[in-house]
Amino acid sequence: MKKLINRPDDVVTEALQGMAVAHPDLLKVNFGPNYIVRADAPVQGKVALVSGGGSGHEPMHGGFVGMGMLDAACPGEVFTSPTPDQMIEATKAVDGGAGVVHIVKNYTGDVMNFKLAAEDAADEGIDVESVLIDDDVAVQDSLYTAGRRGVGATVLAEKIAGAAAERGDDVQAVAAIARRVNERSRSFGIALSSCTPPAAGKPIFDLPEGEMEVGIGIHGEPGRRREPLGTGDEIADLLVEAVLSDLEPASGARVLPFVNGMGGTPQIELYLVYGEVERRLRDAGLEPARSLVGSYITSLEMAGVSLTLLELDDELESLWDAPVNTPALRWGA
Repeated sequence: MKKLINRPDDVVTEALQGMAVAHPDLLKVNFGPNYIVRADAPVQGKVALVSGGGSGHEPMHGGFVGMGMLDAACPGEVFTSPTPDQMIEATKAVDGGAGVVHIVKNYTGDVMNFKLAAEDAADEGIDVESVLIDDDVAVQDSLYTAGRRGVGATVLAEKIAGAAAERGDDVQAVAAIARRVNERSRSFGIALSSCTPPAAGKPIFDLPEGEMEVGIGIHGEPGRRREPLGTGDEIADLLVEAVLSDLEPASGARVLPFVNGMGGTPQIELYLVYGEVERRLRDAGLEPARSLVGSYITSLEMAGVSLTLLELDDELESLWDAPVNTPALRWGA
């Protein structure tokens, strides 16, 4: 194992310390329990968004804390759900009196712990709406979930619902928009290599030279199948077919393709795949109206790529264009 770390047990805490000193204008970090909040939290009269999950997926979620996206993020240990006390303390820290929306990826630990935190928050008089993200079409159930996994639509929901909160929507409306993003999104990914969690010191799985894992999750869990490594255009075929066959967007629909790197994939390769993906979407009679290309939901140093496709409507498109200012996403701010 070759990693830029000190001790495996200290990786998450020391990374949070680095975030705090790198972005003091955007966020504040609390320790014991660990959580990240936007620098001006709580924003009175604004619905707050809280999300979280295991570390190792950076920039998700801490990199999306700031104006126009999340008000708080709860980082667990690597590939491990944050605890209910992290979630409830983060929820209280950002509650500005207008309610809080929890955006929860469909992994068993996240779902259970956010549910406990929402119940505790309700006991303290905080209005909490929970939104489950389950956009991955690769498998119905996995080692980590009952039902579909939550992956790329998480970023899109945090951005679009975050914009709705900034414009002053109430808590039910913000949650409804996040649910709409999830309902209109589908994701599928492949891996070219495994990854090595610091505490384990060895790869999660062995992927022989010349093979790829098709339909992977973000924790290294197995996908649909293993097959010979394809070319960029063959992989684009796989990704587009998987999401279109499940989403079934209307002919002529405006869509947002999100090509995501898993942590070890160079940007040059992601843009190559994006070009192949956009060509196939246009051939299918769709209009790529917005796009996102980059490593925003990673699995440590795993090499691979995922595609998330969101079928837009006028409101979602407008909210996507709204200003955002976070460590990982900044535009118009």
